[in-house]
Amino acid sequence: MRMCSIASGSSGNCIYVGTEATNLLVDVGISCKRIVAGLNQIGLAAKDIDGILITHEHSDHISGLGVMCRKFGIPIYATSGTISAIKKVSNLGELDDSLFRVVKADEKFILKDITVNPMKISHDAAQPVAYRFQYGNKRMAVATDLGTYDDYTVESLRGLDTLLLEANHDINMLQVGPYPYALKQRILGKKGHLSNELSGRLLSRLLHDQLKSVFLGHLSKENNMAELAYETVRMEISMADNPYKPDDFPIFVAERSELSQLVEI
Repeated sequence: MRMCSIASGSSGNCIYVGTEATNLLVDVGISCKRIVAGLNQIGLAAKDIDGILITHEHSDHISGLGVMCRKFGIPIYATSGTISAIKKVSNLGELDDSLFRVVKADEKFILKDITVNPMKISHDAAQPVAYRFQYGNKRMAVATDLGTYDDYTVESLRGLDTLLLEANHDINMLQVGPYPYALKQRILGKKGHLSNELSGRLLSRLLHDQLKSVFLGHLSKENNMAELAYETVRMEISMADNPYKPDDFPIFVAERSELSQLVEI
């Protein structure tokens, strides 16, 4: 089972998850051209993609959806609320209704040899979800755009081999930065985005002996830096009440404009 971040950040998100037999994309918030180029770099073509799983309808998660689906006819998996919201986004162009597949939080479905399990998240979108994946005894998840987390979130993300987790902003950078007050409050709110500190605290509750790798994703261009996210999350792990240390696990920061390494488990 493999994971690679093609793009991750407040300006666009697209994550590849797959096996030898199945290839999936979580979100397509960058141009079709960039998606195809990213897939080519890991030895795949767009025609190899079996499904696009959409977390929610914000533009940094769906801006490439129209072109990708018109060119390649790839099925689109999303909640009914997200599908309704996508259909109202005029700049996507025409989307073939027959490509949509409705998913529901906590109802597993199978795409070839991967079991997909959507999970509820707290974000200011119509009906957002994160996605967990299982192949045999291997488990991965992509969890971004969480304004907050609770015991349900923790239970849903337990026992993973690989996790891409949001570390969106540094609270101080956001508070002193150029964003309007209302936008700052939205980001900091319970339907906004996870700060570096909250990301580290959530991750600290998910650590276990079999965890192979962690990606920090969806970093804000204006309100975060890769080094800051990395060091803050490591510090939270150091301070947490568990037996693990930051160096016990490989932690990578997923970039906005470059592919991450391809993690295989």
